Amino acid sequence: MQDYKAKSIYLFHGILNTVSLKTIKLTSKDHAFVCEGRPSLEAGRQTSGILLNQGITPTVISDNMAGFLFFKGLVKEVIVACQYADDTGALCDIGALILAVLAKEHKVPLKLIVADRRTRFLGDPEEISSFEGQRIAPEETHGYVPLVEWVPAKYLRKWHKIWVQKS
Repeated sequence: MQDYKAKSIYLFHGILNTVSLKTIKLTSKDHAFVCEGRPSLEAGRQTSGILLNQGITPTVISDNMAGFLFFKGLVKEVIVACQYADDTGALCDIGALILAVLAKEHKVPLKLIVADRRTRFLGDPEEISSFEGQRIAPEETHGYVPLVEWVPAKYLRKWHKIWVQKS
């Protein structure tokens, strides 16, 4: 296992784009954990690909592993994809609320970064009840797949908003 504590460690969440990620000044000495982005895993693929192109080798984690990383003191900064933000909070990719609460509790800075606008706010229930085309949940069960959530401002007290113009 790598010695993560010796590095600046970023935790990335959500579907970010190249323009947005360039606003974060990463070096090869930094390390990045990337949340996979269930159910489609698009966040893990896209964000990891962009980081690799910038010379950073990320570690992809299950979305539910973030709490363990905070507990171990491995998260120094959280970067979250954001659709919209104002004084009352922010509309972010699903899972951001948990990270905002953890960041506040562990006194870790959180940055909201502009993300590509979503055209859907709910995913297909089959995305959560099936994997690679095979049903993993009993037929009688239902799936619920919100793709965004509102993060109240009380969890974003020490956040930084980075908005960039897309070219």
